[in-house]
Amino acid sequence: MQARGSNFDEMFDGEGNTRPAYAEYCRWHDEQPPEFLRRKNREADDTFRRTGITFNVYGENEAEERLIPFDMVPRIITAAEWRKLSKGIEQRVRALNSFLYDLYHRQEIVRAGRLPERLLRGNDAWLANMVGFTPPGGIYTHIVGIDLVRTGPDEFFVLEDNARTPSGVSYMLENRETMMGMFPDLFSRIGVETVSNYPRRLARSLAACVPPAYSGGKPVVAVLTPGIYNSAYFEHAFLADQMGAELVEGSDLRVVEGRVQMRTTRGYKPIDVLYRRVDDEFLDPLTFNPDSVLGVPGIMDVYRSGGITIANAPGTGISDDKAIYSFMPEIVEFYTGERPLLPNVQTWRCADKDSLAYVLDNLAELVVKEVHGSGGYGMLIGPTSSKREIAAFREKLVAKPDNYIAQPTLSLSTCPIYTAKGLAPRHVDLRPFVLVSPEGIDITPGGLTRVALKKGSLVVNSSQGGGTKDTWVLKD
Repeated sequence: MQARGSNFDEMFDGEGNTRPAYAEYCRWHDEQPPEFLRRKNREADDTFRRTGITFNVYGENEAEERLIPFDMVPRIITAAEWRKLSKGIEQRVRALNSFLYDLYHRQEIVRAGRLPERLLRGNDAWLANMVGFTPPGGIYTHIVGIDLVRTGPDEFFVLEDNARTPSGVSYMLENRETMMGMFPDLFSRIGVETVSNYPRRLARSLAACVPPAYSGGKPVVAVLTPGIYNSAYFEHAFLADQMGAELVEGSDLRVVEGRVQMRTTRGYKPIDVLYRRVDDEFLDPLTFNPDSVLGVPGIMDVYRSGGITIANAPGTGISDDKAIYSFMPEIVEFYTGERPLLPNVQTWRCADKDSLAYVLDNLAELVVKEVHGSGGYGMLIGPTSSKREIAAFREKLVAKPDNYIAQPTLSLSTCPIYTAKGLAPRHVDLRPFVLVSPEGIDITPGGLTRVALKKGSLVVNSSQGGGTKDTWVLKD
């Protein structure tokens, strides 16, 4: 793993020579007049604004809707690199699904002493309602996003797992459509694997996960959204439209004759597979939060009786827990019998006394995260924090150490972005999207590259000022 400060540039080597993956792109780029590139950059902004590709930022006095910044310089991955990544991603996703099955059945990994029981006890993400129940087809993680970072030519690490309700795939698709619309000649010069068929692959994968109550014909798939004020509503509507599925809210659904049914102009119609973008807590007010108006009263009873498939399965959020993440090397080995092909980032569990002491002594050099945190919130990036911020975070850490893990400040790879002064390196990560069904594991060649648009910043989350890029996987 490279030390912080010696970043691996994915486009240029240390002597300024273009790396092979970018050779043809750089030739094309150098042929373009500067004014042409400036115009295309403005055109990209206009496209995203016209399409309405926005997200909501919370934490201010009131939610603010922002345009997601898009950078028109693609992030390029070779076919050989992608084959290696795909094998590691598939291994990890298989292990996650086996792990979730085990957690809600015999808990063999706990019995074997490979995972502390304390990580489950009192963990809100672990659902007692799922104990002893096997989802249709044995699939818990129908849609998974695995966040990867790169630190060198052959060094990729898993930063975190997203198996609850992973988001961002609509931006992957819109990024590609925007690039193909602006630079069609580029795609005729460079062979790039397609991502545009993801909605069709998603629909096929979900349709393969029908419940026991499925009565034949074309499976009915619907997308459950919390509504227009949710930060990812654009994506919910986009995917439903692209799949040819119904976009529904909790108020559109009710339990009729043992099935979850949606209101239509011809009365109520049973749903076979519900792709839910509502968190567990709000899914069923009769089982979880009684004040929820986002879910469907009684849906968990229908689910457990085989009347519907819920994707992803309730209770999968336990695998997103960052304390659980720290045990993923053991989890992969326990369920696959193999060493992990994609390593974790080194992680200190602050619940451990010795680890906590180390973290407190080195706060200024580490990244500290809440075990249930997401979106870049609730974290400390030591090297870019003030002494006052570090002191305040130290108090929170001492008060509740089991709520945090810490990691080194990685030297994340950089990819160039377009600026008025030319290409400039910025840090990136990658979220590939994985579909899981009884028919197998399907990994879309590419994913969502998030980029820290501020010079020197390591935070790529859109909620924290990051942007996105089109991700190209080259054909052989």
